[in-house]
Parts: sequence; structure tokens; C-alpha cells
Amino acid sequence: MRFCFTAFLLAPFALLQAAEAPAKSPTTQHPVFVRSSADGSEQPVIWDCPDSAKAGLPGPAVPLLVMLHSWSGSLDQGTGWLPHARKRGWAFVAPDFRGPNQRPEACASPLASQDVLDAVAYARQHARIDPDRIYLVGGSGGGHMALVMASRAPDLWAGVSAWVPISDLTAWHSESLARKNRYAAMLEKCCGGPPTQSTEAEYRSRSPLFHLAAAARVPLDINTGIHDGHTGSVPVSHSLLAFNALASASALPKRRVSDSDIAFMVSNRAVPEGLRSETQTDPERLKPVLFRRSAAQARITVFEGGHDFEIAAALEWLGRQRRQQPADFRIGTSEAKPEVQEVAK
Repeated sequence: MRFCFTAFLLAPFALLQAAEAPAKSPTTQHPVFVRSSADGSEQPVIWDCPDSAKAGLPGPAVPLLVMLHSWSGSLDQGTGWLPHARKRGWAFVAPDFRGPNQRPEACASPLASQDVLDAVAYARQHARIDPDRIYLVGGSGGGHMALVMASRAPDLWAGVSAWVPISDLTAWHSESLARKNRYAAMLEKCCGGPPTQSTEAEYRSRSPLFHLAAAARVPLDINTGIHDGHTGSVPVSHSLLAFNALASASALPKRRVSDSDIAFMVSNRAVPEGLRSETQTDPERLKPVLFRRSAAQARITVFEGGHDFEIAAALEWLGRQRRQQPADFRIGTSEAKPEVQEVAK
């Protein structure tokens, strides 16, 4: 199967420049720039699709995979996903959504959100995209943005797969200060300073935790490693609290994970004894599932690992989802070759 392909080969210095100012002319051979419908700027995108699915040609529509880069990353991370999308015959788009989260225009701003939507619109203009199979995936900062976009455009997605996401930016600022890493300073650049009364609205508007009720109808799979927050940068509480918000929005409060159980997992890097029976043997996973629970359209999986994601597992699950249909949480097979990667910071 032949594919059309447009990608960016960006040097580290070019990446830094892209983070500091809107992209204009990065070092690249065959760029695709998508004009922002919000501010008119030209935003870089990785775009790939089967030649046979180009707009104007006869034939069936294909799924679209939308991949969101990590907190400090950029669209170039999308190149690692291309072989997986191509293997499935899917179209693929990786927007930059204003680059690393270190300026107000990034980090789930209205501009960044519109960049994701504009990238999807570009894909639909240039290929025959199945509207019932538009999938969204991201890890770490990409998981954060995946949850944001699930709530801001719930009718668009057939399924959303979020791995080790940040859900509450105020909490993560405090956690990052305690761990003495760089993320607190990056958050302050995005939100106008540390969390205070004057910046509270910015932190809250960019935190998916407080808006996930709007995503209650979206098939949403949240995954977190039990050691994250210790060996990684995002405590498991962020994923568990996001799941709880979705359970509450679905009028299933008994499916919530208790505050005491969440605190136990964060502190002890282990699943409480009372929850250990809620697990599954999942042949699509390399990392053992330690705890798994669903509530309507949402599922939470705590796995043996840290700040990791499994590409094949994410795509196998997404491939079973259809827009505006009940989430398909059936266990798949081991036919897909599992692959574990640490999420780029």
C-alpha cells in the first residue's frame, strides 16, 4: 500500500525556536502548514495517508489517528507512530499545537485546541476519512491534551486513549515543586505565574479534571503506571481522579476509586488489597494489569510500570471503537506485537 507523507525533520535548535514563537519556516524538506482558524498563523503538522484514500478518488473511507505530543515535546514525536498507522491502513496526523508547554499559547490554550481541530479538518479535506473512526491518542502531556480535547470536542472522537496524563495542573505544580523538576516553572510560563487567586482561572481552564463531564459519552481509556510519580513525573492520582470525574458524570458514583485507595497507591506504589481482584489478563499488554475498572464509557487501567505507554495496545483498543457507540472494552488477542515505550517528558 502506498502512502502520501509529509513530515518535519527539525533540529533541536529549530524545536526551541518553534516553542518560543509561532512556526514560520522551520528547517524541513516538505512541510505542511495548516492555517489556524483562530489566529491565522501557519501551524506545522505531520500528515500521512494511504495514496488510495486521497480525496477525490473512489473507494472506502479510512480511519484517522490523531497523535498528540508530550509536555516538552513537539510534532516530530509523531514519526514514531507512522509505521503503526500505516500497518493498519489508517490516515495519520500529528499537530504541533503550539509546541512544548512553556508559553501561554501552548498548554491547552484555545489556540492549541483549535490547532488540533484544524489538523483534523485538514485531514478530512485531503483524504476520505471515516467520520465514525477518528481516534485520539497521547501520553503524558499528550494524555493531558487528549483529555482536554475529549471534553472540548466530544462529538468528534470515536475513542480517546490517554496514557499517564496530567489532569490537575495546580496539583501537578505542587508535586513538581516537591520533586524539584522543571515542570513547575513551565506551568508558570503557561499560566502567568504560580497558582494564586489571580491565576486560578488559567490553571483550572487548562486542567481537564474540571471539564471531563462533557466527555462522558466518549469512549475513553485512561492508563497509568503504578510507579509513576516516583520513577516518573505524573502520580497515578491524576489518572484515577480523571476516571472518578467521568464515573460521577455518568451517574455511577459507586464506580469511583476512593480517596483512601488513591492515596495508598500514590504512597505505596501498590494496589490496595481490597482492589486486587479487579484485574484482567490482557494479551494485548506487555505490562501486567494490576487494577482495571470501567464506568459507562470510561475505563481506568493501572499497570505494572512507570511513565510508559504501549502503542500497539492503544491502537488495538482504539480500532474497536466507533463514534457515538458504546465503548468496546472486550479483551482482544495477542496478534498485535506489543511494544512498551517510556513517554518522552
